[in-house]
Amino acid sequence: MMIVHYPSKKELKVAIGQPLKYTETSLFGEEYRETGKFVVALDTQPDEEREFFAEVTMKDGLIKAVK
Repeated sequence: MMIVHYPSKKELKVAIGQPLKYTETSLFGEEYRETGKFVVALDTQPDEEREFFAEVTMKDGLIKAVK
């Protein structure tokens, strides 16, 4: 699962139309695709629980939708 660098899911939705700010975390290869869907999680401190998960739809390297 990729980690995204936004303070909230609302801020991720505000970023629709922009490139995704993310970090790859998978041991099995890159998950990011310029066009497609994938699930992401908010970056948190190691002792904190994840605050949100979201499904991101990308098109041509830009965020198209967030669910």
